[in-house]
Amino acid sequence: MSRDEGWAAADYVVVDVEGNGARLPHLVELALVPVRQGRIGTARTWLVRPADPITWQATRVHGITNDDVAEAPPVRQIAAEVLEVLGDAVLVGHAVHVDVDVLSRSLPGWVGPVTIDTLRLARRVFDLPSYSLSALVEHRHLDGGLPEGSRPHRAGYDATVTARLFVDIASNLSPGGATQQALMLAGGPADPLRDDVAQPTLFDPLRPITTP
Repeated sequence: MSRDEGWAAADYVVVDVEGNGARLPHLVELALVPVRQGRIGTARTWLVRPADPITWQATRVHGITNDDVAEAPPVRQIAAEVLEVLGDAVLVGHAVHVDVDVLSRSLPGWVGPVTIDTLRLARRVFDLPSYSLSALVEHRHLDGGLPEGSRPHRAGYDATVTARLFVDIASNLSPGGATQQALMLAGGPADPLRDDVAQPTLFDPLRPITTP
């Protein structure tokens, strides 16, 4: 990423994964949404048959059953296609370290790229009691016009609304939108020595986005 260029000059892929409920989750569903030139593309989604069954607790969250994935390919059969979509774009997600962890274990040899976490971005610019994805979707009205049948905790829904959240924040933080450097400072990998320290120079000015 370039330090001084506008955020929209870089390519991004927004990711969401759903797991089987294991302590180290196996991939069950994956969605990737490209964001190029500041525009959100179409979500690509894959159901994946995990090595171990989906737990009932995980099914209660995302609604995906073992029957749903019985005929789905194992992750190795979709790996090449997934890697092609990921490319060398900046990876964006809500609590993106979780997605990176699952992808790293699912795609042997894949080296995680530069990442931006919309959870960290949201905490910098909104003053809310909760920064869950569902709370942010409600606060910013991000779920309009989604395909019929879309629902929270499915990868396609979560990746799409996360992409909308990312573009919303990046476009509105300052006149003309944020720079790539500002996004990385605010939403890049956490620095435990500085993460809670106010950094007023991140944006000019750093301020909450007002609700439309």
